[in-house]
Amino acid sequence: MILRVRIYRLLLKIGIYLLPIIAFPLGRWMWVAACDLLGRNALFAPSEHLIDMFLATLVWAFISEHYRVTNFDELFYERTGAKAAGTACMVTFFVLLAILYFSRNEVFPRGLLVFDTLSLLVLCVLVHAVFRVFCRTRSYLARPTRLLVIGADEFAVKSAARLKRLSFAPCEITGHVQLAGQHVHVTGCPVYNLEEMGTIPISNPTDEVVIAIPPAEFSRLPFIVRSLEHLCLPTRAVVDLGEGLAVRQKLFQLGNIQMLDLTSTPTESLDYALLKRGFDVLFSLLVLILTAPLFLLIALTIRLTSHGPVFFVQERVGLNGKTFKMYKFRTMHVNHKANSDIQWTTVDDPRRTALGALLRKTSLDELPQFINVLKGNMSVVGPRPERPHFVGKFLQEVARYNHRHTLKVGITGWAQVNGWRGNTSIEKRVEYDLYYLQNWSFGFDLRIILMTLLVGFINRHAY
Repeated sequence: MILRVRIYRLLLKIGIYLLPIIAFPLGRWMWVAACDLLGRNALFAPSEHLIDMFLATLVWAFISEHYRVTNFDELFYERTGAKAAGTACMVTFFVLLAILYFSRNEVFPRGLLVFDTLSLLVLCVLVHAVFRVFCRTRSYLARPTRLLVIGADEFAVKSAARLKRLSFAPCEITGHVQLAGQHVHVTGCPVYNLEEMGTIPISNPTDEVVIAIPPAEFSRLPFIVRSLEHLCLPTRAVVDLGEGLAVRQKLFQLGNIQMLDLTSTPTESLDYALLKRGFDVLFSLLVLILTAPLFLLIALTIRLTSHGPVFFVQERVGLNGKTFKMYKFRTMHVNHKANSDIQWTTVDDPRRTALGALLRKTSLDELPQFINVLKGNMSVVGPRPERPHFVGKFLQEVARYNHRHTLKVGITGWAQVNGWRGNTSIEKRVEYDLYYLQNWSFGFDLRIILMTLLVGFINRHAY
């Protein structure tokens, strides 16, 4: 079973790694066809494109591996694999674009690179689909792997049933081994005692041994493994830690200690630490530069129309529950700080200035928060930061509220683009924030930013 899966993994990796060699010629053909259709000349030497193809193959190999596009197991976790493939293709596009820019290659048509990337994405999704069909079809032709299951209780029976349902690695259960103190739940299959392992009949051959015991009995593993040594068969163990806990890519060695990571968050990934941070800095700089005239105009108007500072600085709760100073354009008359820390803004709130009402309605009051992003207190995308007073209140009232603080807070977020901001349900906001936490990816961030731009900044719950 394991050998078959390893062969499948190797074939998938090779196929994905070599995709640019097919995708780039296909992309060039589509680009030339598009140029002919638009009546333009496709003036770019094929030999130059060949050099870029080999460069893309090298870049793609690293990026596709990093985003698990080459991971065989992912084929059966996702329906199409388009999400990981799309993110990998997008990052490859920007890396190649950066290389072209810094190499001062002004001859390479950017439109050609777009067609190359699109063909790479389509072929990647197609390879995944073909591979699924191949593995499932091939499994019906191959001889099932014969498994002897160590364990005869309800947990072992359920584990055996799940193994038999594997679509890409067919299995056949040849028997169960009852351990001391176990109540037998096995039907229609031979059951042996651990002491009888040497007397299993030759007519019941076995290829592999699978230990299926619940986590509470893991202390018995060393004894069980020693008892199986004379069989000289590959031995596996089912690791099922219960609902909501997955082991995939979470078992690691730290010195001479084996550790199982049960509550890892996106902040511990390289994507979050490097790619997201790099994007935050570049995007914030771009926004602040492009909106500099508007930024200065708003600041000057605030100064001329009401008494007080231009910026409103307030303490908010961010990553890991740590507080920071968040900046906004001042939208209210100067008031006692304690009031704003514990009061919601209401409809026709008398504390607002005339300009402040407009700024809050259009979300322009949040423009200075891009300074917080540059400082590292916030991200462009993430759960909205809340005041310490309300955080303490919601921790008592809303289940799992504090989970949202395992990510950097953001200017926009999944809850906000779905309408859950301002005076709306806190429970719903937390629900959407937790969905973002569990499904974070760089591509998801770009989707939220695009939705923010399309939906607009005007919000009926902002006042």
